[in-house]
Formats: sequence, C-alpha cells, structure tokens
Amino acid sequence: MIPWLYADTPFPPVSKALQEPNGLLAGGGDLSPQRLLAAYRRGIFPWYSPGEPILWWSPDPRMVLIPDKIRITRSLEKTLRNTEYSVKLDTAFAQVIAACAATPRPGQDGTWITAEMQQAYIRLHALGYAHSVETWHDGRLVGGLYGVAIGRVFCGESMFSHATNASKIALAHLCRFLAGREFGIIDCQMETAHLTSLGACPIPRDDYLARVAALVDHGDGPGRWPADAIDGEFRKVS
Repeated sequence: MIPWLYADTPFPPVSKALQEPNGLLAGGGDLSPQRLLAAYRRGIFPWYSPGEPILWWSPDPRMVLIPDKIRITRSLEKTLRNTEYSVKLDTAFAQVIAACAATPRPGQDGTWITAEMQQAYIRLHALGYAHSVETWHDGRLVGGLYGVAIGRVFCGESMFSHATNASKIALAHLCRFLAGREFGIIDCQMETAHLTSLGACPIPRDDYLARVAALVDHGDGPGRWPADAIDGEFRKVS
C-alpha cells in the first residue's frame, strides 16, 4: 500500500517509494502550484492515466541530461544549421502542452497529459515556473517541449514533433540556453532509448536528489523567459 495524500498531507520520504512499479511513492493530493513545486523540489513528479487518482513518483535510478553534455550527431548538427526553422521560448505554452497531449506515441494508448494536468501546468507557466521551447517553420508550430524550472534545475515533462527532428531542435537549443544560465541538470525522469541517444544517462536517485538540493535555491527565480533569447545560429554547447 502507498500513503494517501490529503490537502495538508506532506509527501513521505522518497526512500519509501516502491521499487515495483519503479518509484511509486503516494496517491491523492492535488495539482496546485504549491503541491507541484513542493514535489519537484523533492525529486517527485505526478503521472497517472485518465480515470486514475493522482499518482506521485520518484524512480531510482533517475534519467538526467547535463545541459553541456547533449550529444549532437552530424545529421542533427546539419538540421540545427537549417535557417528554415526558428526556436522561441514561452510564446505558445498552451499550444505546446496541448500538442504533447494530442500527439500519438508508439506503445501508448491515450495520454497521461489530461485536461487537469494541462491546466495545472498552464497555471505554473503563468507563475513563471513552467516553460516551453518551440520549434517553428513558416509560422507553424512543428515541435517543442515543456517543463518546470526551479532554481538551476529543469524538470522536463514532455516533447512532441510534427516534423523531422523538430523536438530534438528544441532540446538542443534548450540545453544551450540552460548551460548559459548555469543550470546543472535536466531531469528526464525515466530511461528511454531516445534520451540515451541524446546523451542522457541514469544516475542513482540519491545522487539526483543531492544535485537538486544543491541547485534549487540558486538562479534567477521564476519569470517568463525572453522569447528571442535563442538566436538563429546554433553553436555546440560543448
């Protein structure tokens, strides 16, 4: 059995998370900004299917990407130099999260990004914590990602692509942007072959939590990112 969260119930220690399924910690609670920010500061995130109660997770190991360690292949580097694409920050957050929810994914039936989840992260965006990175082509949104920034930690939530490499373009530019702001880690949550190909790797949860604790109280604080903070010319992070 997992603990059940009520309005004022704090999260249990992440050491209590179940190994199977990997990292299930608690159920219930809500998706208020206060609850979500408390979760991310403790290495916890919500994930659940439609019709289920809210479930909270803290897997071990944890998949992470260091911003200046992203792996740029020759083909991706060529794509990044393609001036037909442009990348913007925080200009279409609601469109990005809706596209992430609506885009079919291999091996998945439906989406975990419910209408309730979308509204919760839109509220975080309005408060300056949740951000979108958007890939545009001829004025059309063709890819992107969104996540939550606390201090110098970026917690990636989801990405989508409606054109070849469009989500990779967004991630590569995000890494360059975060490296320039001295972010130390991007939380990718769970291990996938796609993330591994981009340079992400699993680390022990205790290691991840130590890094988060050292980073969350530093940085610029919440606020909307400048839309044009990313210029058109891509340069490798490392």
